[in-house]
Formats: sequence, structure tokens, C-alpha cells
Amino acid sequence: MATTKIKFRPSSVPGREGTLFLQVIHRRVVRQVSTSYRLYPHEWDRVGQSVVVCVVEDAARGEDVARGRYLRAVQEGLREDWLRMQLIIFRLEQGGGAYRAEDVVRLFRQREQVREFSEFAEVLIAEKREQGRASLATKYTLSLNSFRRFVGRGAPVAIEGMSAALMQRYEAYLKQRGLCLNTVSFYMRTLRAIYNQAVERGFTPQARPFARVYTGIAKTKKRAVDVGDVRKIREAALPRGSAAALSRDLFLFSLYTCGMSMVDMAYLKKGDVVGGYITYRRRKTGQPILVRWESCMQEIVERYDTGASPYLLPIISRPGVDEVRQYRNKIRVVNKHLKQLGHRLGLAAKLTTYVARHSWASIAKDLQVPVSAISEAMGHTSESTTRIYLKSFENAVVDRANHAVLQGLGSGELVRRR
Repeated sequence: MATTKIKFRPSSVPGREGTLFLQVIHRRVVRQVSTSYRLYPHEWDRVGQSVVVCVVEDAARGEDVARGRYLRAVQEGLREDWLRMQLIIFRLEQGGGAYRAEDVVRLFRQREQVREFSEFAEVLIAEKREQGRASLATKYTLSLNSFRRFVGRGAPVAIEGMSAALMQRYEAYLKQRGLCLNTVSFYMRTLRAIYNQAVERGFTPQARPFARVYTGIAKTKKRAVDVGDVRKIREAALPRGSAAALSRDLFLFSLYTCGMSMVDMAYLKKGDVVGGYITYRRRKTGQPILVRWESCMQEIVERYDTGASPYLLPIISRPGVDEVRQYRNKIRVVNKHLKQLGHRLGLAAKLTTYVARHSWASIAKDLQVPVSAISEAMGHTSESTTRIYLKSFENAVVDRANHAVLQGLGSGELVRRR
């Protein structure tokens, strides 16, 4: 696949502005497209391929303020040019035939305008992946695939064709398929984010196509199991070393660690267990979390040999190889086995990895653990306002909270201090 870079060519005359150009490389052939943008050498970041914008607040310095505005305009212009070239390359790749670097340059010089919403979304997805935002790219992909199923694969929808009427028909389609309101909202909010970026980049005027569809968060039935259910799950007879047993152990590990999320468990490293504590940052919020290491956690870890892997649990089996895909595949398998186990045990709640997180909070609340301590232990985004008055809490509060839950789950036999 062809690659695109933005390059800066300094002026041969000292003190003069240099020029910017786009470079296309395909099958070792290099071609260039000149731009009208001019910069001084100190205004260009060669490594980041971006404009260095110096923000000047002093309105009296008119020239500097004007230069700052110019640099921002150059930055936006380059961003749009880069995206348009990526769209051209994407179309050529989708065509399936052979093409040359010259073809990319020729189409770019025709000033071809972006028309299709799906094409814009595809390039945006690639852009997010290049930025290391794989989770966001996955969300965009899931929503785009759903929208494509609605309109029919291959059926073009122009960006300016994203109307309120079309979105209302799409909403009705999703509801007819039996999707819950929060899933409908997820798809709508994600597509709205993609559309808004198309508006920001000048591909279409803002027509507010999502104004008449549901984009809120509906209240859902609480998903939690009680102490008795947890004991049933823990004591269920499952073949040692089976996928079902691993799924059960991962559920329990989450419960034992103050409801640690599956993604945080997947990336939990052996080196994160230090001095009798697990120390990690929530991948969702970046919030630091500290959980006391208990014997019940140790027992689960000792059942699985992860060899030379840096990871503590057997969720990502091949470190460094498409880890996000491995994690997502594993969570699907784990949830399938948990659902089967819950059905077998006759549990009212549909058992999933998320149920462990919710159950820890529910059990802690039933045991009269302060809500503020629960918030501290879980580091949940919905508790952001609570964090304001949690700064004075010592970690002993969280320790006592989890200790109380573990005592409640196992009448004391789960907690054996090392």
C-alpha cells in the first residue's frame, strides 16, 4: 500500500521561508506534490510531521498573533490534504487493480472531493490506528459495519446525504433487530462523532442529522450476583484446565480485586504485583489503582503458567501480536462460558465479566462499606466528582473495603495474609 509523508524543504536563501510538499511512496517509487504553504525551519517539526504553532496572547503584538493564525491555517490545510490523499489511496486499493505513485498524484491534483461517508470513516479509522487509538478505531469499525448492513454493502451514502430522515430509518432498523436502547445510542453517538469530524474538516456543512434519534444512556436492569451466587460459582465442579474453569477463575479474580475490569486484567503484568499490592492504571481513565494482594488471588494465578510472558493472567497468550484482537476474542469466549455456567446454576443474572465488577460494588454496599470507599477502590469514571473529596483517604480504607467483601464471600477462609 502506498504511504504518504509531509516534508519540509528549506530555502536556499538564509532567513527565507521554506516550502512544504506531500511525498507519495509506492513500490519504492517516490513522487511529490507541492503545496502553497511556506514556513520557517523552526516552525516545522520534522519527526512529528506537523507545524509548530507558537500561541501568542498579547494582542498588541499584531504580527505575532497573525503569524499564529497563519500557522494554524497551514496545520489544518495539511491535515485536510493528507486525509484527501489517504482517501485516494484507499479507493485505489479497494479497486483491486494495480496502480502507480503517479496515479495517486494525478488524482490528488484533480482536487477530487470526498463524497462517501464510508470512505471518510475508513480513513479516519486508519488514522486512529496510526495514532495508537486502537480501541476508538474498533468502536468506529463496529458502528460503520452496522450502518453498512443497514444501507447495504457497496451502497454509497454521501456525507451530505447523512440526513435526519436517514438516521431515523436507521434507528428504526436497529430497534426492529431487537437491539437495546443503549446499543442503539452507542452506534448513533459513534457515527455522530465521525460525521462531526467530517464537518470540522470542511467536507460538509453541519446539518444535525442525529438531532431526532436517541443518543442518551438508558437505565438498565442492575447486573449483579449476591454472596450466595458467588459461592455457587466458586464451588461449581468444572474440569481443571478447561476453558470453562479459566472463565470462572477470571470472573473470581475480577471480583477479588475490587471489580478489576477485563481489559485491565488482560494487561496486568507480573511486575505490577509489588510489596503485597497490585498497582496499575485503569486503561479507560488512566486512574491509578492500588489493591492489596490476597491469597485467593495467588491461588488463581498459580493455576496458570504464563511462562515467559510479561502478563500475569493467560488472556493475551502471544505478547506483541495483535494484542487487542486476542483480548477481544478471549472476552467473547469467557463470556460464552460464563453465560453457560450461570444458566447451569440457575442464576437470575446473565453472567458476564462485567457482572463481577458490578457485584463487588453491590456486595460492598450491602456490607455497609461507604460509597466513597467503593468509588476509590473501583476508580470508576462515573465517580469522578467523588474523587474530589477522596484525596485525603489512605489506602487502608480500600484495603478494609475489599477485606470485608472477601470475608463476606468466604466467611474468612479466602483471606489468608502472607
